[in-house]
Formats: sequence, structure tokens, C-alpha cells
Amino acid sequence: MIVKSAEFICSNTQISKLPPPAKPEYAFIGRSNVGKSSLINMLTGKKGLAKTSQTPGKTQLINHFLINGDWYLVDLPGYGYARISKSKKEDWNKFIRTYLDKRESLQCVMVLVDSRLEPQKIDLEFCNWLGEKGLSFVLVFTKADKQSTLKTDQNIAKFKKALLTTFEAMPGYFITSSENQTGRDEVLGFIDEVNSRFKYIE
Repeated sequence: MIVKSAEFICSNTQISKLPPPAKPEYAFIGRSNVGKSSLINMLTGKKGLAKTSQTPGKTQLINHFLINGDWYLVDLPGYGYARISKSKKEDWNKFIRTYLDKRESLQCVMVLVDSRLEPQKIDLEFCNWLGEKGLSFVLVFTKADKQSTLKTDQNIAKFKKALLTTFEAMPGYFITSSENQTGRDEVLGFIDEVNSRFKYIE
């Protein structure tokens, strides 16, 4: 897939104000500081599309970006150690989970995982929640350029082993690096393939 256009459409915290569910959507989510904004900018080829920040938890809204006029890339708030009040965090969690569970046009959840880390409990718990809800998801391992290929493979193997205690099979996964474009064609190719099977909702 060639990304010819990527435009910001809206940010909000209300399900009722989301764009009509007439186009396929792909939700990008991960632990705070997993490199989500950098990955989105790399995939779309637009450097400042998603705002990158050194402050974890910067994304606090659901952000819709329209790609090539025919599908949405959805940037969701990170889970983890964002510095926000407990009540606000619970509101976000409820809002995000409602979006993921109820959004008719959501095709796949792209769960971002830092490839440099051993399996994190919070990532595994989120994957298990998606599995319990029967939601389609793939894993996107980020920051692969920060270490050796061997180390990345070892951490992915550990993550796979941890997931297989609750899943019958390992979900699909991609290895990415925003720095050197690793995984860009594979992720966009996957989205292109799923888009081709999307039934438009009138």
C-alpha cells in the first residue's frame, strides 16, 4: 500500500461523536511510551501527524486519521503509568474499552509492545481482555533498532510463551522500527489485505 494522504479528522472522548462507522478502522494502542506516535508517523510518512512526546500518557483522546480517503488509523491513549488521577484513568479505561468492544467498523486492534522488554503483565492482561471479548488483534513489536535481532527474537519468544498459557495460538505479529522503517510494508500490507474484505456499512 502506498500512503498518498493522511489527515487528522477528530479527537474526542465521546463514542457518539466518532465518525460514522462506514470505513474500516485500525486501533493503535500500547503501554505509555511504547513509541506509538513515532510508529504512526512512520507508517503514514508524515512526521508530525501524531504528536510525539517524552512525557508518557500524552495521548488522552481518541484520534482519528483518515488514510487515502478510505480507512481510519485510530490513535488510542496508552495504558500504564500516565500521570493522571485515578478517577480520570478509570473514565478513560471505560471509554477505550467501550470503543474497542462496540465499534462496528473496527477491523483489528494493533497492540504495540516494546521489543526490548521481557513480557509485561499489563500487556498480557490487555491481550487476554481482547481475547475474552473475541476482538481481532495483532502484536506490533516496536523499537527493534535499539538492540540486536537475537535479543528481539528472544523477547518475542518469551512473549509468545506467556501468551500461549491462555491462547491456543500466537496472534499474528510484526517487528518494527520507526527509525529505519522496519515493518512498514508488512503492517500496511496487512491493513490493505483486511480492507479488501471490508463490507461497507450503510
